[in-house]
Amino acid sequence: VPGGLTMTTSKDVLEAVATGSGPSKFLMTLGYAGWSAGQLEEEIALNGWINVPLSQQQMSEIIFNTPSSQRYERTMSLLGFDPSHLSGEAGHA
Repeated sequence: VPGGLTMTTSKDVLEAVATGSGPSKFLMTLGYAGWSAGQLEEEIALNGWINVPLSQQQMSEIIFNTPSSQRYERTMSLLGFDPSHLSGEAGHA
């Protein structure tokens, strides 16, 4: 991610974290997500994703200083609305 946040699957980084010589702040996650060619772009075009433009400082604050149970609401508040007002239906103007 531009501005300093990075993602990795490197075993070296995991070992560095375990020995205390890795990054001072990190978020470890496990999982899998895969898309076929063009699938993500299509989902974005169909309003399946909401993109939130954030500064480096905002990203770090949410990722590292906000409890995981509050991250969704905190991020959505930066768009200026309450997520409970969202509909499961997509539309186009």
